[in-house]
Amino acid sequence: NMAEAVDRAAEVLGCYLDLPFACFGHSMGAIFCFELARRLRYRYGIAPMHLFVSARRAPQKPDPLPPLGGLADARFIAEISRRYNGIPREVLADQELMELLLPVLRADVQMLETYTFEPNPRLDCPITAFGGTEDSGLRIEELEGWREHTNAGFEARLFPGNHFFIQSAAKEVLGTIARDLNLANLPIARK
Repeated sequence: NMAEAVDRAAEVLGCYLDLPFACFGHSMGAIFCFELARRLRYRYGIAPMHLFVSARRAPQKPDPLPPLGGLADARFIAEISRRYNGIPREVLADQELMELLLPVLRADVQMLETYTFEPNPRLDCPITAFGGTEDSGLRIEELEGWREHTNAGFEARLFPGNHFFIQSAAKEVLGTIARDLNLANLPIARK
């Protein structure tokens, strides 16, 4: 359940967020981080200095693809592989490992498929939305929809690659995050 997971994360992280922080979420994690930013604002009156969302349509945009949660295991794995191209061949070939991963994958899918977007005031932090140029499950218009959730700056950036472009274009993605956070000028607390 997305709301329960976000509540728990806000509870655990709340006391550690006395320094500037940013949130980055990829795919389902984009929705999670978005909801976490909203929950932290509501519960503690704090906000990330920047929200980075990746490989996920804006939360108010309905998913045009049919749900996966009710599919039998073999069909579920095949559809996850087709849509996201994120399970390495070596992992798919290892039945024991797939048996361990399957409940986690199903839980992630269930969390996303049961999520319901609730309108709320816009965030006051900038949002940068990332997408992959070969991600067949995400259109630029869906990525641009994140603009509706910020009173601050917004940018949509496409990187070469599929749904998991954060692996193939890691250097470029990290460079964009560093630039947006202006890490060179951010005071870093040392313990």
